[in-house]
Amino acid sequence: MTEIEINSAGKPFMQKKFFGTDGIRGRTNQGNMTSAMAMKVGQAAGTYFQRGDHRHRVVIGKDTRLSGYMMESALIAGFTSVGMDVITLGPMPTPGVAMLTREMRADMGVMISASHNAFEDNGIKLFGPDGFKLSDEDEAAIEALLEQDTALADAGDVGRARRIEDAQGRYVHAVKGSLPDHIRLDDLHIVVDCAHGAAYNVTPTAFWELGARVTAIGVKPNGRNINDAVGSTHPGELQARVLSEGADIGIALDGDADRLIVVDEKGEVVDGDQIMALIGCEWAKSGQLRGGGVVATVMSNLGLERYLESQNLKLIRTKVGDRHVLKEMRSGDYNVGGEQSGHMILIDHATTGDGTVAALQVLASLVESGKPASELLRLFEPVPQLLKNVRFSGGKPLENADVQAVIADAEKELEGAGRLVIRPSGTEPVIRVMAEGDDAAQVAQVVDRICAKIAEVA
Repeated sequence: MTEIEINSAGKPFMQKKFFGTDGIRGRTNQGNMTSAMAMKVGQAAGTYFQRGDHRHRVVIGKDTRLSGYMMESALIAGFTSVGMDVITLGPMPTPGVAMLTREMRADMGVMISASHNAFEDNGIKLFGPDGFKLSDEDEAAIEALLEQDTALADAGDVGRARRIEDAQGRYVHAVKGSLPDHIRLDDLHIVVDCAHGAAYNVTPTAFWELGARVTAIGVKPNGRNINDAVGSTHPGELQARVLSEGADIGIALDGDADRLIVVDEKGEVVDGDQIMALIGCEWAKSGQLRGGGVVATVMSNLGLERYLESQNLKLIRTKVGDRHVLKEMRSGDYNVGGEQSGHMILIDHATTGDGTVAALQVLASLVESGKPASELLRLFEPVPQLLKNVRFSGGKPLENADVQAVIADAEKELEGAGRLVIRPSGTEPVIRVMAEGDDAAQVAQVVDRICAKIAEVA
């Protein structure tokens, strides 16, 4: 099977000027990631979400990067200038912002974060009043407003801003409630890596209050060290600490805590595909799973698909990006989905990816099964998978006849024994070529041939 994500113009679907695959993101004080742009986003989004005759409000959370102070102040200025009240939460995981947007009956929510990126970057993620990320249509409407002059509120109608001090406590209470009532973590030693990010306080607190012995790393943010050699994209330190501490399991989050990677007691990394397999199958056994399967992207390993089929469950694939996973989950009434990279969406408990909630589901299975993490989280053997990127300077390389011929030949070669996924990046001039199959050498040859031909014509 071949997945080729291009439209008639040879560009990614839903190309937008400001919004990328997950909000607006970029390097601080460059391009779209300036205080001036943040203020305009506040004005445009505030204008768009002022519906009805009530007093309108927005909640704003952030991670721990230095530029969060600047972006928060600019967004406050933008929202209040168009008459919207602002409630700031301080450092807060992205799913916590989504939760409080809904629970506080806000008209919208904002998370200031560049997720797993380095501290030099930042981003703006927007949520609607239901706590879900905005649709493409909503983002397009806000983009249109960004390029127009905004009608400012009269002097007596500008908004007010205030900070609530119990936001973290509210989130801790909510995530603890996602664990079955009869489960305690009293006998577990957990090493948790919070990436010096938004969950540096809440996640260790939640685990500790549930009875676990907690060793916390990545919990000393200084504004510049978020995701720096720690967190879900850099699990090396976590692996070492799990082994040196003799811990039962390691939990790694990213900068805004919507992503989860696990390290077992042997120090081996467990990715999102194995986590989805565990949660999906456990929920199916307990009757909690809806839709008869799990939603993942085209990048999830073929081994996951085969394993779920062996359990009479299906794997529903979407384009890359948790927003596409969530859209399919909502339209098909599925309640477990995610990405190989660690975004875990458990829609019964959260409206967006929540690494802490997903971790608690894994920990619950660890307690109930009595198995070591290395056994519990190795449900299938991944098939060999290889991803390479090819940078191009212009044109439409995927429309080239020679490239298409090489792709067609590769598809025939892998037929029945593997998959081929070819897609343009949504953020840079790069073609991503991924193949997987039972024969690692064959997979490598297929990827190299396609990449070479794309590079030749690009």
